[in-house]
Amino acid sequence: MRAVDRRLVLALGALLLGGCSLAPTYQVPAVAMPAGYEGSAAPAAAAPLPTAWWQSFQDPQLDRLQQQLAEASPTLALAVAHYDAARAAAGEVASARAPQVGFSAGPMRQRQSDDKPLRSATQPAIYDSNSAAFSLSFDLDLWGRLRNAAAAAGARADASGDDLAAARLSLSQQLAGLYLQLRGAEAQQVILRDSIDDYRQALALTEDRFRGEIASELDVARARHQLASAQADLDALDARHALLRHAIAELVGAPASGFVLADGNLPALPQVPADLPSNLLQQRPDIAAAERRVFAANAGIGVARAAWFPQLSLTGLLGGQTSGSASVLDVGNRYWALGPLAALPVFDGGRRKAAKAQAYAEFDAASAQYRATVLAAIRQVEDQLTLLRQLEAQRGHENDAVQAARRAEQIARDRYAGGAVSYLDVVSAQTDARQAQLGLQDIQSRQLQASAALMAALGGGWAK
Repeated sequence: MRAVDRRLVLALGALLLGGCSLAPTYQVPAVAMPAGYEGSAAPAAAAPLPTAWWQSFQDPQLDRLQQQLAEASPTLALAVAHYDAARAAAGEVASARAPQVGFSAGPMRQRQSDDKPLRSATQPAIYDSNSAAFSLSFDLDLWGRLRNAAAAAGARADASGDDLAAARLSLSQQLAGLYLQLRGAEAQQVILRDSIDDYRQALALTEDRFRGEIASELDVARARHQLASAQADLDALDARHALLRHAIAELVGAPASGFVLADGNLPALPQVPADLPSNLLQQRPDIAAAERRVFAANAGIGVARAAWFPQLSLTGLLGGQTSGSASVLDVGNRYWALGPLAALPVFDGGRRKAAKAQAYAEFDAASAQYRATVLAAIRQVEDQLTLLRQLEAQRGHENDAVQAARRAEQIARDRYAGGAVSYLDVVSAQTDARQAQLGLQDIQSRQLQASAALMAALGGGWAK
């Protein structure tokens, strides 16, 4: 019998210490993952990207801007504050699982009624009393209500940490994209300035030919139009360059006024091997955050279920109480209380039922959001891979167009000098050559931006 009693006591102790959980068995929502990306080589795992993925462009100024972003970006500081708040909230929720100890003390002067129901007739109506006591309460959490609440809060804090990593990745990708656009605009500015110099010389030559009655006034007007048009294009490009510079300043936490960047060139195009799609689940912080929110919602179901069962807690009180000048520390003035307390709502107007339905709905929403996040991540990688392939083909064709346009421009100039064609042919050839060069620079800039976007879509070196 003693052995049976001992086992019963041990089993009861294990129940009180561990309790049980009413949360469903957790499973990560299933998402069908492709074996590989469209148009990529045979599916194979690739080496992970470096955390400072932008260093693949080998641009020291971009590296410095990324460092400034990490140190001074107000958007990043906001994400850090949200993460700190989530961690603190998780600690607050988890503290409910620990025994709660309190202390109260105070003197009190009282007067009882003339009937003196609580005191003898010889005692005064007005008297002093003093008390001091420690209180103890401990929720045994038999059904895992507090444990699941703490698990949910911890998962939400983890998700907030992943949100912070996603914010860092997004901001660094935005900065790299703006910087590469800026360098592309500068390359186009060089082309336009060179063209404007050529057009000025062509205008001067055409005016000389007009004065010598070799060229017509129409040729002069066309030369002037060509020069003014190129100057207008440069003005528009200068404005775009300034707006890009202002956007970079805001991103790195600096005032746009007076923010300058040293001149630079477009960096070389880095090679970015695509990894297996299934590895995105461990490489994207936004996917990790979505998964943690599914876990938190699953734990929330356990909290809602536990509300239907009795809440059992231990409460205790230890202190001293006196009247008059006696000390509350005297042994004879001690008092204590210890016992269990069970509580269960009998009627709540459907509150628990609604809370349970809400918990299941939140789990469904979190699961749907997780699947949507995974599918969006796959699409983003596919988009950039497709864009890079198309831009590479477009770059080859545009390069051929540049060579052909330059040759046509030279032929038109030579024939115009020999009087074989009108100045309209020269203007047309020069415009074609200029547009082809601008188009080639634009493609090169877009290739670099797509590479940056691809590295970010692959997780930017983040690992779960």
